[in-house]
Amino acid sequence: MFISPAFAQAAADGAGSTMNLILPLLMMLPVFYFFLIRPQQQRAKQQKQMLEALRRGDKVVTSGGIIGTIAKVISDTEVAVDIAENVRVRVMRSTISQVLAKPEPAGKGKDGDKGKDKVKDAERTSQQEKEDSEVVKTT
Repeated sequence: MFISPAFAQAAADGAGSTMNLILPLLMMLPVFYFFLIRPQQQRAKQQKQMLEALRRGDKVVTSGGIIGTIAKVISDTEVAVDIAENVRVRVMRSTISQVLAKPEPAGKGKDGDKGKDKVKDAERTSQQEKEDSEVVKTT
């Protein structure tokens, strides 16, 4: 007679304890999403954009740790990378882990024209040489 009432009370607590176990798990799902899943998706998206934007002249690092400069974009999946003088290697785009430097596009400068900058630099150099020669003559 003592067993039946105790058994009935345990069954009533069993339904509540199941809810107590499921509720914390359900509360952890948004935490996992915002701290683990979403940042990983954003990194994958950035990596994909970086690989699509590769072009000749970019200095890159492969996943094997080799640093080189892209010599030619062969296809959507392959690029040719110069890793040393007269050494060109074909690598898969997906093995490129990082872009170290992007070259400045041709014809672009601070003033928009590199030719003007070269003329200005040449004028400055010739003026400095004249000043240096005058200093030497006076001393």
